[in-house]
Amino acid sequence: MTDAKPNGALTLRTVAMPADANPAGDIFGGWVMAQMDLASGITASERAKGRVVTAAVKEMAFALPVKIGDTLSVFTTIEAVGRTSITLSVEAWATRARYNNMEQVTAATFIMVALDETGKPKPVPAE
Repeated sequence: MTDAKPNGALTLRTVAMPADANPAGDIFGGWVMAQMDLASGITASERAKGRVVTAAVKEMAFALPVKIGDTLSVFTTIEAVGRTSITLSVEAWATRARYNNMEQVTAATFIMVALDETGKPKPVPAE
């Protein structure tokens, strides 16, 4: 176990299930990315006080696999707020079911855009 600790606020936790895995028991990267996208949406919509969509995901690489039974924890940090966009740093950590240690599996930058009721970009309100 390393001394590394997650950065940001714990935004989402879920258990990796067999339906999310390939035949070798590794969880699909797309499933992990989807959980990170959900967490980004939660944090960004709270900050935008409304609807947001994912505009971009930058620099995502998988350092370690997620296995069936692991608990995936996603941590988010708002790095910047633009006129209509919110940039977040997102980390995914797996708590290993058998060993109870937490390891970072991936991280990425997500850019979310606030939308109005008609689906057009809208300014992010001041805090």
